[in-house]
Amino acid sequence: MNTLAHYDPLAAPHLLAANHPHLSASPSRFDPSQFHTMSGRKRKASEEPDHDRMSLSPTASPSISSRPLAAAGSRHASKRTRTGAAGGRPLALPRLLETLSADEMRQLLQNVCDQHPELQQEIVTKAPRPSIESTLQVLSTYESAFREAFPLGNRTTSDYSYNRVRHHLLQLIDSLRDYTPHFLPPQETQTMLSLTYLDSVTNMIHRLPDWDSYQHQRHKHEAYDEISKAWALVIREASKRAGGFHLQFGGWDQKLVEHNQKSGGRLEEALDELKASLGFMQGGSSGSHNAGAGAGSGGSVSEERANIRQQLFSGTYGQGLGVGTGRW
Repeated sequence: MNTLAHYDPLAAPHLLAANHPHLSASPSRFDPSQFHTMSGRKRKASEEPDHDRMSLSPTASPSISSRPLAAAGSRHASKRTRTGAAGGRPLALPRLLETLSADEMRQLLQNVCDQHPELQQEIVTKAPRPSIESTLQVLSTYESAFREAFPLGNRTTSDYSYNRVRHHLLQLIDSLRDYTPHFLPPQETQTMLSLTYLDSVTNMIHRLPDWDSYQHQRHKHEAYDEISKAWALVIREASKRAGGFHLQFGGWDQKLVEHNQKSGGRLEEALDELKASLGFMQGGSSGSHNAGAGAGSGGSVSEERANIRQQLFSGTYGQGLGVGTGRW
């Protein structure tokens, strides 16, 4: 019948044996070899997808999946070893010098020179020349320390005050004594620089107290004597160049007269040198720029030099000769 011809045998298990006699469930027709073969085929078929699933899982096969991870881990470890290994080391000399203050730098150089005396001359010759500004700044530091050392509530000229500030006073005097030769001929060849320095440090000596005890005054008196000799040296060397004319430029003769008055006449040596070099007596007056001044020193200066001086004072020197005035 048509109904049985199109009937699905899987929908009627009891008809399976009828249509396929070799698959019959009857015990008399069961073949163990066929069951073994089919079961073996089923196990292989079932293992293949399991194997595929396991190979895709990162935890299913440790021997395979761990290899790339271990290799990657070893590469990261080697990179950390090369770039991340922090080790302490001392600073390079340029970086170390950048961190030092001026006081620390001076102390370092002094220690090195003390341990290696042969380096002292090399440092002295290669170091930049001190300028007037930097030198006066150092001297001002010593003067400030001297001023700050005075005790409160006591006269600044008393013996007690002197004993309290004596150490700082000696430091200031010694610094003046050490720095002054640096700005004197032949070390310093520019007369204007020498005179500028001497003018500043002479005012510094004026500011020292006049102590009550005469024996304490010797430091100030000795400072005046030494600075007077320095003035005389600069004036004497300046008189050898241009006849000492540039000593008048800027009023240095007037300043020296004022310094001598403030010192109580202790700069007479320098003032006498100025009179001898210019060839006229100032008579204690700082502003006597007149035409007859050139004949006051017993004829030691010629009439021609006196005439040139007068032209310099009046600002007419060099006119008609192409020489500029006031440029000394």
